[in-house]
Amino acid sequence: MIRTLLLASALALSACQTVPIGSASAPAVSPVLTTADAADPHSFARPLEARVTHVALDLAFDFAAKAVTGTATLDIDRKPDAREIVLDSDGYQVSAVTDAATGAPLAFAYGADNEALGRPLTIELKPGTRKIRIAYTASNADALQWLTPEQTAGKRHPFLFSQGQAILNRSWVPTQDSPGIRQTWEARITVPAALDVVMSAPERREISRTATTRTLGFRMDKPVAPYLIAIAIGDIRFQALGPRTGVWAEPETLPAAAKELEDTERMVTVSERLFGPYRWGRYDMIVLPPSFPFGGMENPVMTFLTPTFIAGDKSLTSLIAHELAHSWSGNLATNATWADFWLNEGTTTYAERRIVEAVYGPRVASQQVALGVDAIDKALKEYTGPDTRLAIDLKGRHPDDGLTDIAYEKGAAFLRMLEANVGRERFDPFLRGWFERHAFKPVTSAMFLADVRQYLVKGDAALEAKLRLDEWVYQPGIPVNAIPADPQAFAEVDAAVAAHAYGTLPTAAWGRWTTDERLRFLNRLPREQARARLDALERAFNLNAIGNNEVKFAWASLAVANRYDPALPSLEAFLTAQGRRKFVRPLFLALHKDESWGRPIAQRLYPRARPLYHPLVTGELDKLFGDSR
Repeated sequence: MIRTLLLASALALSACQTVPIGSASAPAVSPVLTTADAADPHSFARPLEARVTHVALDLAFDFAAKAVTGTATLDIDRKPDAREIVLDSDGYQVSAVTDAATGAPLAFAYGADNEALGRPLTIELKPGTRKIRIAYTASNADALQWLTPEQTAGKRHPFLFSQGQAILNRSWVPTQDSPGIRQTWEARITVPAALDVVMSAPERREISRTATTRTLGFRMDKPVAPYLIAIAIGDIRFQALGPRTGVWAEPETLPAAAKELEDTERMVTVSERLFGPYRWGRYDMIVLPPSFPFGGMENPVMTFLTPTFIAGDKSLTSLIAHELAHSWSGNLATNATWADFWLNEGTTTYAERRIVEAVYGPRVASQQVALGVDAIDKALKEYTGPDTRLAIDLKGRHPDDGLTDIAYEKGAAFLRMLEANVGRERFDPFLRGWFERHAFKPVTSAMFLADVRQYLVKGDAALEAKLRLDEWVYQPGIPVNAIPADPQAFAEVDAAVAAHAYGTLPTAAWGRWTTDERLRFLNRLPREQARARLDALERAFNLNAIGNNEVKFAWASLAVANRYDPALPSLEAFLTAQGRRKFVRPLFLALHKDESWGRPIAQRLYPRARPLYHPLVTGELDKLFGDSR
């Protein structure tokens, strides 16, 4: 089996190539891979016949109507005999399509609706058509969350932000929405005059301003996966953090955000030393209102962040290391399909810990590795069989089904195993080379394994057998050669967990423990706790009032598991103050599972909390509670 797969990997690599489907392409055109494992089941596009290479948006955002109106002009690379191009769509309404060069109308038609994927939009291509212009409106787009002034920190102006990953951008950007079809893009954005705009692009300029509106221009000159086109609009300000780093946020949030993020410039410098040159120019961030559904989103040049990472002591800034690492793993070399999501997130999780080690020290990094091993163990109880592979089969499923700790933590464990077996002196140049060889290109698991074999294994049969490469990627579970966590990483904390069984609490230690140590303690406690034990925990550490959101979540999870009523006011405040999927989803799922105690609480609470949540979150929870609008 190993020999067969090795040969297959080598053949797959040789077949990955740029397909010259037209006579002349615009500069900075990324390849489309031709191998079977690079075919994207979550896109209707047929890029080997006709593909989008550049997107130019000219859009106005209407906050009253919660609608986007304007045009998308698409550069097309096509086979000479191609008679149509297929785009992805999910809700936007097209009023006209024309040949951008001649103005001639082009016929278009929507195909059948797919609940998960939306609808294909097929557009006629005349013999000379190389650029098409689409006039359209996007209302209630799933990628866009429109916030009222009351849902912002300042309470004065509305706010909007996008979240495109995995396949949500097809709800407001007419294009081929596949990570394997990278595109350059530009945008002309018109908004109310009181608001500012940022996008995931290095070029930003103000074009015009009137008494009621302002128009800004943006340009991304490097080909990126379409899900990385991102926008935020609101009452936001900027503060520099270093020569090439800075943060945007609402004025009320900006000082705390800037203080929390003051190590960012140092992180960029460290990352370049580890992974190679930073290829995107600036590294800026925006701290969004609390409804943002993720900890962070690695949009190039402009990382989107949840305010829940602001703890006042930089204890949650590994999030920044993670999103920054995506500038290499995920943004530079991007999974061609969502089946290989681990290439984005597993590699990034490994890289995150290398950055943390360099900035905050080996002890902090080893503790985060240990927490990652705990996360794998938990994930293996929730997910079984094929879904515990790195290369996961998502045909006929939503790509978000692959958004699990398997991709993040098993992927990181795979790279950590490689590092341990070949040494950093060999592994680090390999990883830098991986990013350099595949910069601004789509990648697959087969390509990664082929690179490992070419640049690390180099025909060493004993090393090949020792690494168990195909088992890590294509088989379920965790191979026996996984590197265990350092048993000393949490020695004191684990001793405190053991002592808790006898009624002893780490009262003195808790005050000096880091966030990771507190998380280890709470998450390692037995899930079944007597009421008296929970009372003692809460009294000792004031857990209902704790400000750190990661610790708050760990405590809330323990409280819900034990029907602990004294924690309910804190739980309700937590669920109605932020919309981070990592926190919201498991708590509501746990409440809903408890039919007699938890479900009535969830059913009462969800309609009140729902307006704060992004469609990505409500789309999941509505299945439990029905549409509670």
